[in-house]
Formats: sequence, structure tokens, C-alpha cells
Amino acid sequence: MKKIAYIWQDRKRTFLGLPLSFTRYMLTEDRIFVEKGLLNSVLDEENLYRVRDVKVTRSLGQRLFGLGTVTVFASNEETVLESIKNPIEVKEEIVRLVEEARKKHNIRASEMLMGHPDHECDHDLDGIPDAPAE
Repeated sequence: MKKIAYIWQDRKRTFLGLPLSFTRYMLTEDRIFVEKGLLNSVLDEENLYRVRDVKVTRSLGQRLFGLGTVTVFASNEETVLESIKNPIEVKEEIVRLVEEARKKHNIRASEMLMGHPDHECDHDLDGIPDAPAE
């Protein structure tokens, strides 16, 4: 069995920035993993080529300890990397890997948006608004 090569990994951190949690986050070239639990653990993963958007939020307490939360919005769900170190750098790495994964799988951004039931787009991806429906 081949060992997975993680590009980045971290744990959910406490309000003091200490990694005293049973939630782990891992990132590879094409997937993001969230593992939760001690005795009964759950491992969730998302393919990066399905990612539509990435957002960083930082509360005052998180900023004091150099932490933040990265939310990864994918075509079928969202993955939250809560209270991690260097959230902006992690977000940028995810965005870079998403672009590489899309190129590898020959997927354009418009293919991710068009036809998705939750997507109510009133403009094209080129920034020009569509004519209103009559």
C-alpha cells in the first residue's frame, strides 16, 4: 500500500493556539481530508477539482494567536478547516492546487457552475450581465 504524501497538515487548535484537539486536517495534490474523533474516527475527503470557492475568516481571538478558519466550498458540500495556523497561506496553497487539479482533469470553472441546482447566476463568467428573462 502506497503512503499518502501530504503537502500540508495541521490540527484544530484551542483558543490559545495549542493543537489539543482530535480533529486533523491534511492536504494532498488532489484532495483535502478532515479526520475527527478519538475512539470512533470519521475521515472525510473532498476532491480539489470540485472546489468552487475558498474563504478565510478570522475572529479577534484567532488573530491574536495567528489562527483562522478556512472554508472550502465544493460542488456538493463545504469543508471547514477550523482554527488553523497560517490560514491565508493555506488558502493560497489550496487555490493553487485547485487550479492544478482542474488542469489535470480538464475542467473549466464554468463547468463547475453551470447546471448546479444551488447556483443562481445572473451573469456570465466574463463579468457581463445576462439579459433579464422575459
